[in-house]
Amino acid sequence: MTPTQFSILSSLRRVSGLTMLEMADTLVMDRTTLVRALKPLQRNGYVAESPEYANKRRLRLHMTATGRDKLDEAVDHWRNAQAIFETRFGEAEAERLRQELFRITRASAVQQ
Repeated sequence: MTPTQFSILSSLRRVSGLTMLEMADTLVMDRTTLVRALKPLQRNGYVAESPEYANKRRLRLHMTATGRDKLDEAVDHWRNAQAIFETRFGEAEAERLRQELFRITRASAVQQ
């Protein structure tokens, strides 16, 4: 699973039923990149689409039970990698890096 796919599944765990545009905005990425990252998740049965009630052409994204299981497995690996990174890089430096990355992401989202 790629970091982008991990982010997609994590977002769908928090808020199910996002449209492609809403998901792209949430992840601060263009829709083409999102579609490319979604294809393997859909092919593997981790993400499904359903038509919106009022507009059948608009699709909403949902994480499947298999997707939740895969994300749970990935979260375990992510936590382990985070712990190793923080040990090697230092907790304070890791926190500063996270804050800077969040700041950059928020700034990018505002500019779009």
